[in-house]
Amino acid sequence: MAGPGTTFRRLGALSGAGALALASYGAHGARFPDAYGKELFDKANKHHFLHSLALLGVPHCRKPLWAGLLLASGTTLFCTSFYYQALSGDPSVQTLAPVGGSLLLLGWLALAF
Repeated sequence: MAGPGTTFRRLGALSGAGALALASYGAHGARFPDAYGKELFDKANKHHFLHSLALLGVPHCRKPLWAGLLLASGTTLFCTSFYYQALSGDPSVQTLAPVGGSLLLLGWLALAF
């Protein structure tokens, strides 16, 4: 039976595939409300890729469940809020980004300890 580390490794791989699909969409199909939207989308995509890679390392840490949950939920909140704002121009969900960023920071710390 697969442990939580393996589950998060698989999630990291799927997240990386999603980041690649979104990068392609952002480069070839998306219509951004302004130049800032494109910049924000690219920033979200960079973080999406980076934290997908971090999830691949979760099976090798001492607390894989904690690290995986923190990284996965942080990536979801942080990147989704930026993707949404970039595509819609609506900043109403940008309050989720600091929460997601804090979870990402805690996830990296969980990887370290």
